[in-house]
Amino acid sequence: MVKDSLTLVIQAGGESRRMGQDKALLPFLGEPLILRVLRRLQPIADEVIVVARHPENLALPGVRVVSDLLPGIGALGGLYTALVVARFPLVGVVACDMPFVSAGLLNEARSRLVQTGVDAVIPRTAQGWEPLHAVYRRETCLLPVERAIQRGERRLIAWHGEARVLALSGEDILPFDPHLRAFLNINTSEDLRLAEALAREEEPDSAETLSEG
Repeated sequence: MVKDSLTLVIQAGGESRRMGQDKALLPFLGEPLILRVLRRLQPIADEVIVVARHPENLALPGVRVVSDLLPGIGALGGLYTALVVARFPLVGVVACDMPFVSAGLLNEARSRLVQTGVDAVIPRTAQGWEPLHAVYRRETCLLPVERAIQRGERRLIAWHGEARVLALSGEDILPFDPHLRAFLNINTSEDLRLAEALAREEEPDSAETLSEG
């Protein structure tokens, strides 16, 4: 049903200062990192959009690539863009530098949002909120996000006080992500090396196939 349909938005608009190159196109086990993220999540999405700093650098078949509507203000601007450009009522948002994103966990967040009627379902671990692996209700989240930006806020959670946000606890997350790797992101070459090693352990067959290709 359209009311439960999901737009998946992959955020690729960061400046990648520490990495020194576009993280979306970073080779990960033989393929661009963003393609790995897309491959893991595309099956649960009714629409896929990439928010990019340089859309002309990303040609992804069947994927809409758009510019950040509010460049220069960080991830909160990316969330605003995601909510504005999404065609469907529910919006899943992830970052392009998260090689272990979980379709099961994102789908569980969507189910909880539909069942409870809240405005957003966001994982929360001992390290805090994970708003870049979450699902938002477009209609009710857009205005609070916009108001936070107008106040000069930059934190991704700055608008939570104006919305009904449901947290997915560690117990909720573990069945879908037992090693809590879904939120691991890549900022440095060392991060990349460690993530590829983990991926080889988790997916030896696919890693070998990609390497051969």
